[in-house]
Amino acid sequence: MNKALSFFWEIIKIFLIALLIVIPIREFVFQPFFVRGQSMEPNFHDFDYLIVNEISYRFHGPQRGDVIVFRNPNNLNQRFIKRVIGLPNETVIIKNGQVIIQKNDHSFILEEPYLPKGTKTPGSLEVHLKDNEYFVLGDNRASSLDSRFFGPVSGNLIIGKAAFRIWPLAVFADKPSFSPN
Repeated sequence: MNKALSFFWEIIKIFLIALLIVIPIREFVFQPFFVRGQSMEPNFHDFDYLIVNEISYRFHGPQRGDVIVFRNPNNLNQRFIKRVIGLPNETVIIKNGQVIIQKNDHSFILEEPYLPKGTKTPGSLEVHLKDNEYFVLGDNRASSLDSRFFGPVSGNLIIGKAAFRIWPLAVFADKPSFSPN
């Protein structure tokens, strides 16, 4: 009986140690995320399974082109995945199917190598971003609920950066990286 009790105690200790290691990593470093919907096609598809890096933005802010996961500004229980287009203190202009970035006296048409050639961005708007605000768009510009509809995303709503895709496995063989960085 003593051996059985010792065996179960060892199992319980291993389980507790594993929990003490896994839970902090899951909560503060990496988090799984399922893509839902078509807003990030052709780079991400419905039911792609991603790992989100939650720690890197504690050291530096998101960069243009990063694919981020964030809380929906209109429903904090819902998470979205979109691409960062505009950075704090910039102006984002969507006009004639193009995205124009303006900061101070400098402006440029945004080059987006991650989109299929000839992709146009529907809409016409001009958004001035404040400190800690980001403008995000889905890669499927014709079918995405993004900053064109809900406005800029506050930095405190950003969960993290899409680090890598772990499902489906076929993407490792035939798809390019989803981030220009």
